[in-house]
Amino acid sequence: MSGKYKTPLLDELEKGPWPSFVTEIKKAAQSSSMPQMADDELGQLEKSYSTRLGYWKHGGIVGVLGYGGGVIGRYSSLPDEFPGIAHFHTVRLNQPSGFFYTAEALRMVCDIWDKYGSGLTNLHGSTGDLVLLGTTTENLEPLFAEYSSRGWDLGGSGSAMRTPSCCVGMARCEWANIDAMDICNTMTQHFQDELHRPAFPYKFKIKVSGCACDCVAAIARADLSIIGTWKDNIQIDQAEVKKYADAGMDIQAEIVDMCPTSCMSYDNGEIKINDAQCARCMHCISKMTKALKPGKEKGATILVGSKAPIVVGSLLSWVIVPFIECKPPYDELKDLTEKIIEWWDDNAKPRERIGELIEAKGMRPFLEAIGVPPQPQQVKEPRKDPFFFWAESDFKK
Repeated sequence: MSGKYKTPLLDELEKGPWPSFVTEIKKAAQSSSMPQMADDELGQLEKSYSTRLGYWKHGGIVGVLGYGGGVIGRYSSLPDEFPGIAHFHTVRLNQPSGFFYTAEALRMVCDIWDKYGSGLTNLHGSTGDLVLLGTTTENLEPLFAEYSSRGWDLGGSGSAMRTPSCCVGMARCEWANIDAMDICNTMTQHFQDELHRPAFPYKFKIKVSGCACDCVAAIARADLSIIGTWKDNIQIDQAEVKKYADAGMDIQAEIVDMCPTSCMSYDNGEIKINDAQCARCMHCISKMTKALKPGKEKGATILVGSKAPIVVGSLLSWVIVPFIECKPPYDELKDLTEKIIEWWDDNAKPRERIGELIEAKGMRPFLEAIGVPPQPQQVKEPRKDPFFFWAESDFKK
């Protein structure tokens, strides 16, 4: 049980083999300078488990001066019963690119949070931010003042650019084809106004992955996915291929037969690749790291439109630009992103994501608006995609 409430239902969640969020909330009730917040949160959660009803409500405009996002207002619908969480606002901090923290930085974040909030954190939210769970309206300004004075900024929330996120990229991964962390930081700095002052029809997420392994799941979760790739041929070391075979790998079954475009063959101990048919999916490279490497002419594939289900079903991204160079200061990438957002902002209904808008209006007006020509890679499902219509002018040289 917690210090203030009997919590038999929540206590059951501490009995399994895995770490329990209940245990962490109880710890926060002991360490935070506002222990009643964590304690009352436990009490209300126990009540929710008992009644099978939720008691959180959203409402009211809360935030810090000059920012329209970054703080999500949250209140208890039972303030008299649980006064410690009458206000329980969520604060999003913009995470460092690649989620790299020093122990000193994390300690500082937690010390400030213990001073002004419940002590509860979420590392990380789906958007990417470092999420601080539970503070009061009067504590928002002093909380932000302390964080900003130490170099931290708020993340995105509401109908705005959400905080861009990325994989560790070249910092730790040999497969990275682009500097995901630098791109993420550059896009974050470039779109500061769009991030902090909501003015969009709905949310817009940018995620950057160094390769098609897509360790941040950009293709499934981002309105704009930037995926590292290459333009030339896969590099093959046949001597290392032989070592994999000698070590017992069934190259035919595990590599060649698994190729989604059937662009590989394995004859007489050598791998051959028809690179014109290669989709750059990274399967063979990730399985034979020493024998196969990405090509040398590197850049990114740009995809648009994924989302989780809300109004309509979930969507995966469309390829929009098969290959774009990604070199600092990334002007071409920034210009393309601005055109994409402008078309969406001009045409979308409230709470309509860009993937839903493309489904409604078609791919052709979208491509025309952003100045990208139709290309075969943009077709999701051959002979089933209703969004492509060709005019005679498209075929004129």
